[in-house]
Amino acid sequence: MITIADALRTLRSRLELSDREQQDASRRQKEIRSYLDCCFDIEHDFLTGSYARWTKTKPLKDVDIFCVLGEKERHYRDSLPSEVLGAVRDVLADKYGANRVSCQRRSVTVDFGVQAVDDETDGKVMSFDVVPAFSLEDYYDIPDTITADWVKTNPRVHYDKAVEAQRAYSGEWKGLVRMMKKWNSQQGKPIKPSFLIEVMALEVLYGGFQGDFRYEMKSFFASLADRIHDEWPDPAGLGPAVSDSMDYSQREKAKAALLNAQYAAAQAIQLEKSGKNGEALRAWRDLFGPLFPLS
Repeated sequence: MITIADALRTLRSRLELSDREQQDASRRQKEIRSYLDCCFDIEHDFLTGSYARWTKTKPLKDVDIFCVLGEKERHYRDSLPSEVLGAVRDVLADKYGANRVSCQRRSVTVDFGVQAVDDETDGKVMSFDVVPAFSLEDYYDIPDTITADWVKTNPRVHYDKAVEAQRAYSGEWKGLVRMMKKWNSQQGKPIKPSFLIEVMALEVLYGGFQGDFRYEMKSFFASLADRIHDEWPDPAGLGPAVSDSMDYSQREKAKAALLNAQYAAAQAIQLEKSGKNGEALRAWRDLFGPLFPLS
């Protein structure tokens, strides 16, 4: 029977994106860009978000593509953010179908109709989030339909901070973040957006990896529970607080879920110490889902 330590390391590896997934993401990016080029003036585009930072988990969905609009589209900058999102939605619906395209807070989602089985998609991307943006000096403006305004962001800063954190945490920061995101997804996403997990991890994961995923995750749950009510600003210092998507009640529910996870991790550790390895494995799987191995 597999040990708990090996099972957690296997989970960490399984959450890494495969070459096939990356190739499909690249293909879909080019497909979307090629089509949008026929409908809009686009300066350039690039993959961003957790995909670019290597903190995206499986199943692979909601891959962010920034489409930086050119001068001919500047008139949208003087309109409500919903105008440009609606325009992008309409043209993408013509290609992919209205039932597969929808507006989100700051993006337009294209669902490719890929179904996940036990969190696997046979190397295919489930969906893309297209973010229309305008380049302004050393940052970008993107639409925000909640505030009905344009918000500043700089994905490069987010990327650099993730790289720095990975280096400072002995090369295990991204793996732990992916594992926490998988727990969050498996438990119904009590923490929203999932980017908040990354932002919190920039502070709560420090001192370097101690070599044991069991205790690292137990401590990670506890630290997030302790600080979920804090305000967490945009790491780039440009946009609104990343934590602004959750109200007090939602944060309380997230705190309860995290404390339950901390307790479950502690119980799993005790089961293992008592020689009940099979029960311990199932307890960890309850936290992380089917990608966690039982043998």
